[in-house]
Amino acid sequence: MSKIHILGIAGTFMGGVAALARELGHQVEGSDQAVYPPMSTQLETLGIALSQGYLPGNIGDDCDEIVVGNALSRGNAAVEAVLDAGRRYTSGAQWLAENVLPGRDTVAVAGTHGKTTTTTILAYLLQAAGREPGFLIGGVAEDFGVSARLGRPLLPAGEGARRADEGQAHPVGLVHQDTITPHPNPSPEGRGASGRPLFVVEADEYDTAFFDKRSKFVHYRPLVAILNNLEYDHADIFPDVAAIQRQFHHLVRTVPGRGRLIVNGEDARLAEVLAMGCWTPVERFGFDSALEWSARLLEQDGSAFAVLHDGVEVAQVRWPLLGRHNVLNGLAALAAAHAVGVEVATVAPALAGFRSVKRRLEVIGQARGVTVYDDFAHHPTAIRTTLEGLRAKVGDARIVVAMEPRSNSMRLGAHAEALAPSLDIADAVVFLARPELPWDAARVIAAVRGDAQAVPDTDALLARLGGAARDGDHVVFMSNGGFDGAPRRFLAQLQG
Repeated sequence: MSKIHILGIAGTFMGGVAALARELGHQVEGSDQAVYPPMSTQLETLGIALSQGYLPGNIGDDCDEIVVGNALSRGNAAVEAVLDAGRRYTSGAQWLAENVLPGRDTVAVAGTHGKTTTTTILAYLLQAAGREPGFLIGGVAEDFGVSARLGRPLLPAGEGARRADEGQAHPVGLVHQDTITPHPNPSPEGRGASGRPLFVVEADEYDTAFFDKRSKFVHYRPLVAILNNLEYDHADIFPDVAAIQRQFHHLVRTVPGRGRLIVNGEDARLAEVLAMGCWTPVERFGFDSALEWSARLLEQDGSAFAVLHDGVEVAQVRWPLLGRHNVLNGLAALAAAHAVGVEVATVAPALAGFRSVKRRLEVIGQARGVTVYDDFAHHPTAIRTTLEGLRAKVGDARIVVAMEPRSNSMRLGAHAEALAPSLDIADAVVFLARPELPWDAARVIAAVRGDAQAVPDTDALLARLGGAARDGDHVVFMSNGGFDGAPRRFLAQLQG
């Protein structure tokens, strides 16, 4: 086994790569600029050495390979040192494709929103079915305690072909999607329908590395792919939504004819992607009962719904998650599980115990009658749907949002016009408008329906929240970064 240095190791994807490399027996070290939970906690638990900052001296001379995260670009001191020394380097997505995915049936989860949650739901369902899947999730799954694992070991060479010859394994896709029926547990070991172990990967459309500008998901060559939704995002690398659609179509091109595409049937942009050409059976999902997979709400907050396949109810789900968006996430995961031979009716009840993933409307505590949440918010649509789900649960209780516009698209102002309407459900908003924010937050603040104020730093934000929060409030911290530890600092402030 080799020694690997991972540049950008504290990112959710690269931290998962580190965990997989460690499980394969490699010696792993890494460096990063910003380190915060939950990934820092996972790396510490795994005993992976972590250096602060991208200094050339942080990369051990005895490293056989450097895995470069997509947050690093030319001009970075560590990158320049690797190039000048002629050292062997690769991207995280390419490393995954070459070292983990061969011999496994990959199920990829793509979409602007809901990738992490849907990937986690799918891994949970496959685990409930006895499949013991491998996975790489862009966050730490509460039910697994990690963001990545290899799962069931690979079959010995030739074993999958032997089982197929003996009728113990079946291809996932049939010629006509109308004839698809679920296949029960296809082997005593609980492997995928091909006899190969399953690997579920969160399939990101963001580019791969400074030397590979394709979307990461192009590397994965999945047997089954979920296309959850498609909106404009990542304004730092995509000029328009058409550029994102082209990348999604590159993914569609890699899914084999014996595989399956699980597609949001109510998303017009995804329909346009499929219209560019499709060579794989498609199953669509949504709330429309005419689709192959549909959901009927049993509770308006999304905490209970019926699952229909071809218009026939096959299961009911009652779970802790909220919102119509999470109903769609769950529906997509159930359809994908069915595509690899899982009986939906047998695993849907297991979702009652599903605990989701950290930082997805995660309740981190209560104090003085105030409930504090930590949420990974990166896009106005995600903000709006999350708050809609919370509102459906808490009724007339006050919802207070602490917002940090941290994603590249947010900081560039690509979502500035949509940001205020996405916060309409909130009763009060405290907006962290750091001095370096390159666009005028005052216009957004003025357009927010509820009480909204801007502050220049985290200390001021915590002070403002401390004076505003009262018994019965639900305070939601929304940021796709560390937010200077604000959610837990606020909880401690309330407790103190």
